Amino acid sequence: MFSKLAHLQTVAVLRRGVHSTVASATSVATKRTVQGPPSSDYIFEREAKYGAHNYHPLPVALERGKGVYVWDVEGRRYFDFLSAYSAVNQGHCHPKIVNALKRQVDKLTLTSRAFYNDVLGEYEEYITKLFNYHKVLPMNTGVEAGETACKIARRWGYTVKGIPKYKAKIIFAAGNFWGRTLSAISSSTDPTSYDGFGPFMPGFEIIPYSDLPALERALQDPNVAAFMVEPIQGEAGVVVPDPGYLVGVRELCTQHQVLFIADEIQTGLARTGRWLAVDHENVRPDIILLGKALSGGLYPVSAVLCDDEIMLTIKPGEHGSTYGGNPLGCRVAIAALEVLEEENLAENAEKMGTILRNELMKLPSDIVTTVRGKGLLNAIVIRETKGTESHHVTRYSFLEEELQTHVAFYLVFGFRWSKPFTGLPLTTSFGQSVACFL
Repeated sequence: MFSKLAHLQTVAVLRRGVHSTVASATSVATKRTVQGPPSSDYIFEREAKYGAHNYHPLPVALERGKGVYVWDVEGRRYFDFLSAYSAVNQGHCHPKIVNALKRQVDKLTLTSRAFYNDVLGEYEEYITKLFNYHKVLPMNTGVEAGETACKIARRWGYTVKGIPKYKAKIIFAAGNFWGRTLSAISSSTDPTSYDGFGPFMPGFEIIPYSDLPALERALQDPNVAAFMVEPIQGEAGVVVPDPGYLVGVRELCTQHQVLFIADEIQTGLARTGRWLAVDHENVRPDIILLGKALSGGLYPVSAVLCDDEIMLTIKPGEHGSTYGGNPLGCRVAIAALEVLEEENLAENAEKMGTILRNELMKLPSDIVTTVRGKGLLNAIVIRETKGTESHHVTRYSFLEEELQTHVAFYLVFGFRWSKPFTGLPLTTSFGQSVACFL
């Protein structure tokens, strides 16, 4: 038996001709280099001493990144297979996005929405035309976008659908992940997210993922305002729904006058080989959530896209953000979207993902039980064996084009692959090399 794939943090160390190891952060002594920056060990200890213990990162202390590579403070080079949870689809520190940020940061960074600024309208026009929606509401983080969508859906339910006041419901799919605010964990089925943090948000209902009959039953309730769903569930383990699921969701939501909210925070912006993951089934949700790669990893930017009938139910003063729509974030987002367009990164992700999955599917079935994904959002599930710890760091190495490569994975009996789209091409040879480490 094997557990479901949950979280993976993946980095591959590329260091020519040198064997390297990753030390345990829990067994190191506090030390600082005599000259130069702090050592990895010192960084681990300092974070443990002064920071909240709400993350358990791999013992790798990174200091810079470029394209598909990152470097730690000792100079070891890593191949990034995580892409900051798909926030750096364009590659680390893409020069066009960096230059856009530098130019804008010298002019104007923040006005609040008490004033107009000269970049917001340009960004709003660009992104709404790009995704074919009437309006965008700019926010900062993915979870803010999700919270915003829930508020908009409730308001729409009351003013347009006619749901009795404060009776609106929003349906979610089991296995979802859209953040760790109280609203987000109220829709979660992961005990590590919600246990000990109640009471929870009312008006939320959870049904199985990729289950159209369950959705149809839930939508019989006339007080349902929206169904919010990930086209592919990322944190649940890159769970790809059955073919036709999103088409069915669209049809059922239309039939029952319910808003279809697509959470594309992780799957959108070319990650799955299309601009949006819903594009694989040619459906148009009522509300789209974008974030992460919307800034190429340089600045927190998120967006909620929908048409006038929905968006204009929110009136001035009823929702907003001090930083949402700021000129710096807007300028960075424009550049990040232009990179995706100009470099055809959706097409690139589709091609590279096909190569990777083809090679991974050749792995022995007694080791790997499942390969799944689209574009460059992929997962493999590893068969659990007796005596194997559920969470551990392991190291493998393989030789590829004369590079002695060490890879460190954080395992929950599976890997999630989400490399940047730029830089090192994922050739068949490279795909074979990646696959052979198992």
